[in-house]
Amino acid sequence: MAEEIKRQSVLNAPFVKNMMNTTYDMWKLGWDELNGGNISSLLTEEEVSPYLDITYVLRTIELDFPVVELAGKYFLVTGSGKYFRKVIENPEECLALLRVTADGKNVEVFWGLSDGGRPTSELASHFMSHIERLKHDPNHRVIMHTHATNLIAMTFTHDLDEVSFTRTLWQMCTECLVVFPEGVGILPWMVPGTSEIGRETAKKMNEFRLAVWPHHGIFGAGKSIDEAFGLIETVEKAAKVYNLVHAHQGGAKQVITDQQLLDLAKAFHVNPPKRYFL
Repeated sequence: MAEEIKRQSVLNAPFVKNMMNTTYDMWKLGWDELNGGNISSLLTEEEVSPYLDITYVLRTIELDFPVVELAGKYFLVTGSGKYFRKVIENPEECLALLRVTADGKNVEVFWGLSDGGRPTSELASHFMSHIERLKHDPNHRVIMHTHATNLIAMTFTHDLDEVSFTRTLWQMCTECLVVFPEGVGILPWMVPGTSEIGRETAKKMNEFRLAVWPHHGIFGAGKSIDEAFGLIETVEKAAKVYNLVHAHQGGAKQVITDQQLLDLAKAFHVNPPKRYFL
């Protein structure tokens, strides 16, 4: 009975509710078909302890890669093979609240994955990206991966060069340069779910908060789920505009100019790298 009450309290935790609502929103947008997509949210002990007995570990899962830099840190993550549309109905099966062990070689499960499942298969990419983003921003909290439809389409028709790809996105919607002034990183096509793609994604996170996986999707980082979602949502909107414009014969007749982009940067006090300007 005590354990059942404890589980109900976890379902009332703001971080669980936010994850439930966001995953459902992402599915409704068509970004996370079947079991596509994954999210990890870094939590503090102060956030977790009111809802769980942090001395009671359900089970321990060995990692394929050591992450001693994250030792003792708590994460709420989506599960491997879980459907985003089902998280809101059955969060205890689809999510997991974890803590990285002191040696960084395992994660301890405190709640979730009630069917015996495992954390997201992209956990390597998430953890490695968390490590890199925390070096740049101590307030960093979230890594989000999704299959944003229009962005994927754009990776089939646009040059996969970070400078030209970023410039095109900026030229599609006025807000883009303000929202992601550092641009977007782009990986070569790689097999997902491996430590190798995790390392390469993390390298991009040294410079960017957004990393595109061509023909697959995008990774976004933020101080909150809302910020990471908003970053991806903005890129996806720009990609949709690009696809709509280039579906017409002749493509765009005008775009936001370099000078207009520079005027935006000055007005909103952001400093985009000079390499993006011709």
